[in-house]
Amino acid sequence: MQEMVKEGNGFVIRQDGEVVAEVTYVPSGTNALIIDHTYVTESMRGQKLAENLVKKVVEYARENDRKVVPACSYAYAQFRRHKEYQDVWQQ
Repeated sequence: MQEMVKEGNGFVIRQDGEVVAEVTYVPSGTNALIIDHTYVTESMRGQKLAENLVKKVVEYARENDRKVVPACSYAYAQFRRHKEYQDVWQQ
């Protein structure tokens, strides 16, 4: 069973207690989150786990009136692909 939880400055997906995917961000100033890292274990790739984690950061930013700087290449690609993220994208 998979579960997504907030841990520190990011979110992780666990399966059977093991972290199989994660996204981390660094708070910047008073209103921005810089996504600096996404990772999915090789055996779990291709299941949209990283995409779901980036989406979770977007939701978190909206709920907390923050902007997002997608500094890692994967997050940046997701922001370019998902026009609905424009409201939180700090460029």
